[in-house]
Amino acid sequence: MRKLGLIWVTSRMHIEMYKYPAWGDVVEIETWCQGEGKIGIRRDWILKDLATGSVIGRATSKFVMMNQDTRKLQRVTDEVREEYLVFCPRTPRFAFTEEDDNSLKKIPKLQDPAQHSRFGLAPRRTDLDMNQHVNHVTYIEWVLESVPQDIIGTYELQTITLDYKKECQHDDVVDSLTSLQLLDDEKELLPRDGSKGSAIRKQEDQDGRRFLHFLRSSNNGVEINRGCTEWRKLSR
Repeated sequence: MRKLGLIWVTSRMHIEMYKYPAWGDVVEIETWCQGEGKIGIRRDWILKDLATGSVIGRATSKFVMMNQDTRKLQRVTDEVREEYLVFCPRTPRFAFTEEDDNSLKKIPKLQDPAQHSRFGLAPRRTDLDMNQHVNHVTYIEWVLESVPQDIIGTYELQTITLDYKKECQHDDVVDSLTSLQLLDDEKELLPRDGSKGSAIRKQEDQDGRRFLHFLRSSNNGVEINRGCTEWRKLSR
């Protein structure tokens, strides 16, 4: 891949945490990759509590191949495929079973105006990977920057899904936008003036919250990342 100027870039990430480890817990992480279409590769993870063997989290991701010089997507050649197939399971294996796989759900675009926002987020030097791109963990941090503080203090993140739309480099500046996502039955509660008070109160009566997220370039408004998070009430 290095000889051909090819790199992997993250196109989608989905993480579900059923229980967070506590201080002193030992966690076992299992991960593997496999082919995903003509231009992609998939990597899955399963997290377990080593003492009990119970699954505390799962994740899946998709990476696509890009030409480092042209910045265009490129098909995975047989030569490259042979390099990573030796590390892949011989039969397809997935962290999520088909009946409970929420990782493929389409993320709707957040509509303006957003309810919460943080402007002018700039990458640090330590946010860059070996290809001088902002690494995918930093995108998660930027998404969480615009989540309201009362949610951070009383809820914990249960699920996060991110679609990576455009690469971000060291001199880019990003805006983070967040809005509460209303379910279909909650949209029926919207009054004629378009306000969301009734629907928000319904979500407040429940134990969970769901938000839509949007990262855009501060300079030209181009979409960089689109996300969705689900939160569960903290048990005190």
